[in-house]
Amino acid sequence: MNIRLAHAALLTAMLALAGCNGTLNDIAPKAERELPTRIVQTMKAKGMAKDAPIMMRIFKEEGELEVWKQKHNGRYDLVTSYDICTWSGKLGPKFAEGDRQAPEGFYTIRPSQMNPQSSYHLAFNIGFPNTFDRANGRTGKHLMVHGACSSSGCYSMTDEQVEEIYAFARDAFRGGQQAFQLQAFPFRMTAKNMARYRNDLNFEFWQTLKEGYDHFEVTRKPPKVDVCERRYVFNRIPAEGHSFAPTEACPPSSQPEALMTAYRAHVEKEKSVFDKALKSGPTKEAKPSIQGLKEAHLVADWSQRRARGENVTPQPPSLAPTAVANNNESAPMSVPVSAYAAQDGQTEGTAAPPPSQNSPSASGAESEDGSGNRVWNPLSRFRR
Repeated sequence: MNIRLAHAALLTAMLALAGCNGTLNDIAPKAERELPTRIVQTMKAKGMAKDAPIMMRIFKEEGELEVWKQKHNGRYDLVTSYDICTWSGKLGPKFAEGDRQAPEGFYTIRPSQMNPQSSYHLAFNIGFPNTFDRANGRTGKHLMVHGACSSSGCYSMTDEQVEEIYAFARDAFRGGQQAFQLQAFPFRMTAKNMARYRNDLNFEFWQTLKEGYDHFEVTRKPPKVDVCERRYVFNRIPAEGHSFAPTEACPPSSQPEALMTAYRAHVEKEKSVFDKALKSGPTKEAKPSIQGLKEAHLVADWSQRRARGENVTPQPPSLAPTAVANNNESAPMSVPVSAYAAQDGQTEGTAAPPPSQNSPSASGAESEDGSGNRVWNPLSRFRR
């Protein structure tokens, strides 16, 4: 009894102290753990301050989360990467609430999205739906990067990993960064990988993501992201008196000449690799991807019915979402729908359908060559 009273008194004192200091240091020490010495030494060797701005990239197929940090010269360099413990769904974007898809796109993380008291050890909200997602009618909530190695539409890490990832964000915010960019991709957006997925239903959307990916590859700085015509645009400066509106026509805009020149050279080289890959054929089998709204609504309907306690049948193997772990393998989950039940308050239900399966515009024009393959023209937008 005395031990219980002592524990209660200690907890009361800790809460009072936290209230005085205005921090969670005493009740959430896991959120205050310092980065390992090996990482600190890497940052120092690369010319990075401990509290310098950061950026993160996620690759589903490779199962990796990268942390990039700004150097003294203003450009970003890779600090470290982590094997994603698990993510749910297939390659492709999140369409509808309840489809169990992990999002793809460009997201903004602010201090208010950090959760040091998450039931999944530590977490931050990805910020889905963003402006692009809302413009395309995509719905969902509670999409996180978190610990506990358990996912219902999130990107889940081990507890040890998420402590380090959280520390990167915490230190950057304390250094003055107001928000950092999270880029989530289906795979590394190389020309060869684009060729592998050229016939995928999500190809047009992925072309748009590749444009942002390429801007970062050229500049080594997180691209400025806007949305118009229900598509992403990157590093564009609207003409005087104009602005970007998510669902309206893109306004007259420009880019710095040096950036334009470097980007053109980069994508011309990528197009050459893409064309060569088409001729040589795929060297690696493509992974399953979500087949648009039909599959998204089917999974969401099963999830909602299960949440209501209805007796639902197992999912057809042909439409069963996949779970990908750090062995980089993707395997169909031919299991009952109960496996997709939301966890820790992350309940999702069926939502109204978006106006279209994919963005009506893409970052490159497509046509058919003699063999019926898509032809990628990433520079077509500059004809505007």
